[in-house]
Amino acid sequence: MRGPHNIFRLIRTGATFERTGAMRQVLEAMEAPASLRIAARVLGWPFKWLGIKGDLQQPPVTRALTALGPAYIKFGQILSTRPDVVGNELAEQLRVLQDKLPPFPTAVAKQVVATEFGRPVEDVFSEFSEPVAAASIAQVHRARLIENDSDVAVKVLRPRIEQAFRRDIDAFYFAARMIELLSPGSRRLRPMDVIAHFEGVVLGELDLRLETSGAAEFAANTASDDGFRVPAVNWALSTRRVMTLEWVDGLPLGEVAAIDLAGHDRVRLGEKVLTTFLSHALRDGFFHADMHQGNLKVAADGTLVALDFGIMGRIDEYTRRVYAEILIGFIRRDFRRVAEVHFEAGYVSPDRDVDEFARALRAVGEPIFGMDASQISMARLLAYLFEVTEKFGMETRTELILLQRTMVVVEGVARSLDPHINIWKVARPVVESYIADHVGPKALARDLVQTARVLARFGPKLPQMAEAALIAQADRTSQPAPGSRWPGAILVAAVAGAAFVLGLLI
Repeated sequence: MRGPHNIFRLIRTGATFERTGAMRQVLEAMEAPASLRIAARVLGWPFKWLGIKGDLQQPPVTRALTALGPAYIKFGQILSTRPDVVGNELAEQLRVLQDKLPPFPTAVAKQVVATEFGRPVEDVFSEFSEPVAAASIAQVHRARLIENDSDVAVKVLRPRIEQAFRRDIDAFYFAARMIELLSPGSRRLRPMDVIAHFEGVVLGELDLRLETSGAAEFAANTASDDGFRVPAVNWALSTRRVMTLEWVDGLPLGEVAAIDLAGHDRVRLGEKVLTTFLSHALRDGFFHADMHQGNLKVAADGTLVALDFGIMGRIDEYTRRVYAEILIGFIRRDFRRVAEVHFEAGYVSPDRDVDEFARALRAVGEPIFGMDASQISMARLLAYLFEVTEKFGMETRTELILLQRTMVVVEGVARSLDPHINIWKVARPVVESYIADHVGPKALARDLVQTARVLARFGPKLPQMAEAALIAQADRTSQPAPGSRWPGAILVAAVAGAAFVLGLLI
């Protein structure tokens, strides 16, 4: 029975939040109703002695989550991508949450590697270092392969981390149910869906084969990108609990002084961070969703190197086109077009007034464009845009929120390298290039060809489709008018036949 265990974890969590002063901040940020606030305070206060103090130098919420352990740290990081749930202010605090934890012994890591590979570590690696980085889920070692004397990065899951996360996730679900029970109004935030989203992300990170796959796909997409590199994947030495990548030397982008000392062009690097992210998001629809300074290096030749592929974002072609049109509309200050795009995409209900929506968008955009170039923030604009669209009844779109939150991080990295970077000037060529290739006559022709190819696959099924249409029509009426069922069958045959022929020609 997990009930008593979940109750104890919930009490301990509440007590820690109460003891660190985080409880009040969280409840206020989520605009919790009085009933939930009272219940939370009553639950936490009597057991305050059970709570963990944490690092007193950290902000209350960050301190509480860090003190409670890896699952809570990861939960906070994922919530930082959901300002629609926790609010912009708390999301901003959670964004800087670090998951650097004490490493586990190298001997234990070697044992995990040996078990996964089915042979001693010494048979694979001539060298295997102490941990060079340790996070909430895994840690990284530098090693040298016996096979070709090359250096690799070996990522190893923490021992028993899967069981620990599953226990905490179970407790999170219990807490979500209690929140919905005590505060029906909180259901608009969909607590159970938030936990389900967290579970999906974490379970993906707990299987390093999925991260390896993401790294391989990202590497294939960006193979031709000048000045950008993804370490090569070693599939033969990657399993569920171990991931092996090419080792790439370089300076973390957070070490600005060292970057200057090495003679790198920080202005160019800042532009590269921004343009590569936008290219990956728009061109590929698959982007690195955790591009902070610690996950980016600059190699000796100035190449930007991406690391850690546990959190990747994906957006479909249609959403990319919508996003690009929204961005280019703001770049050109064509707020009417931005409004129309939202209506065309179905993001805003058609019963709303498009001119009123355009005015609201102008109120968001114009003040930003009145700022100095170094102050213009695309991330801030997107945050304001979501606030406006929410007021007009736009439903939350998780993929766009993840994109916007990643944009916040990317913009921060770019500005740390070049405080005077003009985000819009740098972004404009990338967005306009995508628009030219994917919106307009060229894109329409490509879409028609693709549609024809898809429809052509139904050609062999033409007789069955026509027969099914006839039978369905006959079932709807016992005495059909003469010829009344044939137009539908003829239409089915004509469309399928034309598509089949066109597909053969293509």
